[in-house]
Amino acid sequence: MVFLKESAAVLLSILPLIAQAAPPLALALPSKAQLRWQDAEVGMFIHFAPNTWFDNEGDDLSLPLAKINPTELDTDQWVKVAKDMGAKHIVFVAKHVGGFCWWQTKTTDYSVRSIPWRAGKGDVMADLAASCKKAGIGLGVYLSPCDRKHDVEVGGHAKSKAAQAAYEELFRQQLEELLTHYGPIMEVWFDGSLVFDVRDLLVKHAPDAVVFQGPAASIRWVGNEDGTAPYPAWNGAKYDMKTWGTLTASDGDIAGDRWLPNECDARMRNTWFWRTDNAATLKTVPQLMAMYERSVGHGAFLLLNHTPDPTGLIPVADALRAAEFGAEIERRYGTAATDTTGSGKEIEMALSAPRAIESVTIMEDIAQGERVRTYVVEGRADGAWRELSRGTAIGHKKIDRFLPQIIQSLRLRVTESNGVPKIRRFAAFAAVK
Repeated sequence: MVFLKESAAVLLSILPLIAQAAPPLALALPSKAQLRWQDAEVGMFIHFAPNTWFDNEGDDLSLPLAKINPTELDTDQWVKVAKDMGAKHIVFVAKHVGGFCWWQTKTTDYSVRSIPWRAGKGDVMADLAASCKKAGIGLGVYLSPCDRKHDVEVGGHAKSKAAQAAYEELFRQQLEELLTHYGPIMEVWFDGSLVFDVRDLLVKHAPDAVVFQGPAASIRWVGNEDGTAPYPAWNGAKYDMKTWGTLTASDGDIAGDRWLPNECDARMRNTWFWRTDNAATLKTVPQLMAMYERSVGHGAFLLLNHTPDPTGLIPVADALRAAEFGAEIERRYGTAATDTTGSGKEIEMALSAPRAIESVTIMEDIAQGERVRTYVVEGRADGAWRELSRGTAIGHKKIDRFLPQIIQSLRLRVTESNGVPKIRRFAAFAAVK
């Protein structure tokens, strides 16, 4: 009996070690393309179409193409704006729902071939690809499945079998042109999802790209256009062929069998396209920072839209605001007061001297899956530990802000996890004025 009691005591003492060493239950894992994309954290969207010339969010095909002549268009300026705000790539709307194409496509005359700009020989995709390559940032493309010029509705749905077949052939040719003529593409947007499959073209011509919506989706729409993700926003999702391309953050599943991270699209102004009447809606730096902390800070990706005007340039005020936003991100989160990395349920780090701390960022090594389920961050001052923040999902990155407190050291305690927590970075940031 004594032996049994001693054996039970030994077993109880090592159970926590066994639990910590146990491999995690099945976890969704990201691809290399998804990892690269999530590490980028911020991208820039560019909306530019006939809409830009007639103060409208939509294109009713009524604008004479002779009026489209962006004589000052400068994609180097676009790229500078992107870099100034910290974006690592640009997603360009090469074709919006009206069907107008900004590249030298062979599929339609509703394109740059039919406008005065550069005598119909211009190619915005080519210019932008060259500017991105020169600046060392990535290029993405938005190709709308909806195409009003060809009487095709959301998702690429035509009105007859014959029209469907013809449009699918046209769309596939457009996609192939975009994926093969402009260098590597890192993100492909099919807004409104797709009712047909183009996975063969994506695998062949853009194997390293992430795909927004459609049957081949590898990222998902967060579900709003506010630039914010709910919390928690789990990266896993359960695969269903019928719904996969339309899932949003609300479909995140802690037990999901596939990795499908969230992208938060948002606008610098209150419209997607430039307007004469909305300069006053340009977001402030505090508004942009709140957006950043609720998108990137909730483990998602922020895709922030800019609107070139009819000259082809991003307005000066918008460009300056983008630079101010990028500078504020750097000021607040660029240099940590202290940081560390590690595995296990508890990670501690000390400051070189007591200091006022107002935020922490936590990153999991998501290549190993999203393992943390609940956590607490604590700060030590005057010999005692006190709670600073707590949460559930961490994923790529979680930003926790709190009232500035003089701290000597900090610790992260993972109170529930699936397998051994793998923390890529745990960082503390000093209070800023």
